[in-house]
Amino acid sequence: MWLNIGSVAIPFIYSFHPKLQLHKKFHWLLLSLLLTMGVFIPWDILFTVNGIWGFNPDYFLDTEILDLPLEEWLFFICIPFACVFTHYALLIYFPKMKLNIANTKRLAIGLITVLSIVTLFNLDKWYTLVNFSLAIPLTLIVLKYNSKLLQHFFLTFLVMLIPFFIVNGVLTGSWIVDQVVWYNDTENLGLRISTIPIEDGIYAYSMILMNLFFFEYFSYRSKN
Repeated sequence: MWLNIGSVAIPFIYSFHPKLQLHKKFHWLLLSLLLTMGVFIPWDILFTVNGIWGFNPDYFLDTEILDLPLEEWLFFICIPFACVFTHYALLIYFPKMKLNIANTKRLAIGLITVLSIVTLFNLDKWYTLVNFSLAIPLTLIVLKYNSKLLQHFFLTFLVMLIPFFIVNGVLTGSWIVDQVVWYNDTENLGLRISTIPIEDGIYAYSMILMNLFFFEYFSYRSKN
C-alpha cells in the first residue's frame, strides 16, 4: 500500500500543473486504466490461482477481491497513472525526446522479432508465453495506428525503468526481509536483474503502452 501511495502522490499533485493540466483529462485516463485492467486483472487472477505467482500476506492488508489483495487492484491504477504522468512531463521539458520514424520501426520490428523467437522456444513457460504474446501484437497495433506515440515512448520508457526497478525491486525482495510478490521460476525464463524477473520489464512495457495508447485515442477523439 505504501508503494502505491508513494508512487502516485507526487504525480497526482503535479497533474494540476499549468504546463501539464493532466487533470482536465482525468476521465479519459480513468477509462484507459479500466480498459487496461480488463486485460491485466483476469491474467493476474488466473496466474495467482494457478501458482504462477503469488503474494506474501505479511505485506498486505487482509482485504482480497477475487483472490487478489486490494493493493494489487490499486497497483493497476497507481503505477500506470504515475507512468502516464511521467511520459507527458518528460515531453514537456524535453519535446525533442523522440526517435525518427525509421528507427522507431526498426526498433519495433527488432523487439517483436526477439520476443517471437524467445516465445517459440519457451512455450511451456506461462509467464513468458502470455507476457510476450501480449507485447508482440500490442507493439504492432501501436506502430500501425499511433507510431508517433512509439517514437516518444521508446525513450520515455527507458527513463521510467529507473523508478520501475526501484519499486519492482522492493516488490520482489530487494532491500527488505522477504518478497512481497513471489514467482514460480519454472514458469519464466529464470533470468533476473537483481531480484526482478526479466519478464517484468516487458510486463511494464505492455501495461504502460496500453494505457497511453487508449488515453491518446480517447483524447484525440474528444478533441476532434
